[in-house]
Amino acid sequence: MSSQTLRSIVFYATLLGSISLAACGGSSSSTSSSTPATITTQPVNQAVVAGQTATFAVVAAGTPPIAYQWQKNAANITGAISASYTTPATAASDNGAKFDVTVSNSTSSVTSNVATLSVNPSTSPSPSASSNVDVTTYHYDNLRSGQNVNETTLTTANVSEAKFGLLGSFAVDGKVDAQPLYLSNVAIPNLGNKNVLYVVTEHDSVFAFDADSVNGSTTAFLWMKSLLQASETSSDDRNCNQVTPEIGITSTPVIDRTRNAIYIIAVSKTSTGTYVHRIHALNLTTGNELFGGPIVITATYPGSGSNSSNGTVTFDPAQYNERAGLLEVGGTIYTTWGSHCDDGPYSSWVMAYSADTLAQTSVLNLVPNGQDGGIWMSGAAPAADASGNIYFIAGNGDFGTTLNTSGFPANQNCGNCFAKVSSSAPLTLLDYFTPVNTVAESNGDVDFGSGGPLLLPDVVAVSGTTRHLAVGAGKDQNIYVVDRDNMGKFNSTANNIYQEITGQLADGMWSKPSYFNNTVYFAAVTDALKAFPVTSAMLATSPSSQSTVHFGYPGATPAISANGATNGIVWAVENNTTGVLHAFNATNLATELYNSNQAANSRDQFADNKYITPVVTNGKVYVGTPNSVAVFGLLP
Repeated sequence: MSSQTLRSIVFYATLLGSISLAACGGSSSSTSSSTPATITTQPVNQAVVAGQTATFAVVAAGTPPIAYQWQKNAANITGAISASYTTPATAASDNGAKFDVTVSNSTSSVTSNVATLSVNPSTSPSPSASSNVDVTTYHYDNLRSGQNVNETTLTTANVSEAKFGLLGSFAVDGKVDAQPLYLSNVAIPNLGNKNVLYVVTEHDSVFAFDADSVNGSTTAFLWMKSLLQASETSSDDRNCNQVTPEIGITSTPVIDRTRNAIYIIAVSKTSTGTYVHRIHALNLTTGNELFGGPIVITATYPGSGSNSSNGTVTFDPAQYNERAGLLEVGGTIYTTWGSHCDDGPYSSWVMAYSADTLAQTSVLNLVPNGQDGGIWMSGAAPAADASGNIYFIAGNGDFGTTLNTSGFPANQNCGNCFAKVSSSAPLTLLDYFTPVNTVAESNGDVDFGSGGPLLLPDVVAVSGTTRHLAVGAGKDQNIYVVDRDNMGKFNSTANNIYQEITGQLADGMWSKPSYFNNTVYFAAVTDALKAFPVTSAMLATSPSSQSTVHFGYPGATPAISANGATNGIVWAVENNTTGVLHAFNATNLATELYNSNQAANSRDQFADNKYITPVVTNGKVYVGTPNSVAVFGLLP
């Protein structure tokens, strides 16, 4: 059926319905209140290399149900009846193909603009091209593994002072506290395909840079977007030195390539002195707002805890900062909230938003009848397993030691909890672990919510049982390994936990562990970077190797690059007056391959920034600084 035929059927069906109503001398209330189908975001041109797929998407509004029919070169595509369409693997013959979509409801139909597909020839990849990996979320994946095992350019042989160093930097307008993200082959209007580095700042700005253009000098951005509205500034630091001197975009965004969107949480201060948090979705190629955004973040939850009235807890934007990174699962964006320097009143919020409309879909408060319980994790992001369950660690806060028959706090307060939460609405606490001394930890501010979670790939125990494990550590210096299928909850006499390791971290964790090749890597405060092998579904109780370098506050969150299981390199940034990028051999951390203080005449030195984790992809290492992103790679 052609698109013209479909539009004709819809038109005549609508006309006949109107005649029938008129003949009956009445009208339908549902028809009179119907809103015609409209297209609010048009499909955009796509460019790919032969063999890749391409995704076209549209955003529509109007009275549901809304129907979709995609066309290629004016012919309907069988089964392409959703808001987005992904092609099969493309061929050279697809170059120049035209795609559009007809959107219809009971009232009307409308056809989108035409989007053109460009298919570039596939060539034998160079080492640089073959290692080109998209980085769309914090620490590469929802497990938060921190590993890129498709890096073929950087090796243990060429990462050295003689061959590797600082190539240049991308200048921005504020601190880069969030991890940069990276996409390959993005079709930028009027500029063609680019590998793009996306950077957000505490000045409420978003930058898209040509990731390949730095070679010893700074370069202009492809596009830049300020998320401040008229008469607004970035937030002040709320008399807290956690994020200072301004707060704008602190959390790592998340990219959804099928929706052509980068999702961001930003805070600002109005001319009247009020604080506003908003969720934005920006077009990856232009920076334009998508899906009717931005949307102001508000929330309420039943409870009698902090900032409550008449049995309802209300989210006060002045009291919160979105420090932890964003998470996307199944077309929903999840955001978690921490306070400024433990300054109350605050509690523990988790919020979910539709990736298609930015509408809030669910809210959970883990301390609804108490106080505190912020979710900071030193900038790490909540994790998610293959079933979509969400994992994060809530910091010090009220915990109800009186449990109900299911083992959950009777008063619903789960501060200082390693939480497992459903991703489907309504958000629900499914399971948790909290230490036996949780009340004392919270009172002494030595909770384990200062660190972020790591989910391990499936591991097999000696018994042959497959285990689904998660690892976390915080201020209390303990390493907690939990079974995600039975996390252990709370016991007043002993920790019912899969595995607990003590005495191996020199100080607290204000970072998160990372994983590569059956090994977990930790870098606690004033401690060495340490490697703990995983054998028969158990974490080693002491490290197999460790660096000679020790990391001051806040420790380090390592990232790993490798080509499969070979050429493993552990990268870590040392927080000092001058920042230091370290590279260690992943098989023996005592072997330091490179650090940015080695070269003469300060060749590779850069300004330091707290809580930064390096991003490694396509032969480059990107490090956030107070006013730029430093770019390291093989020297020309």
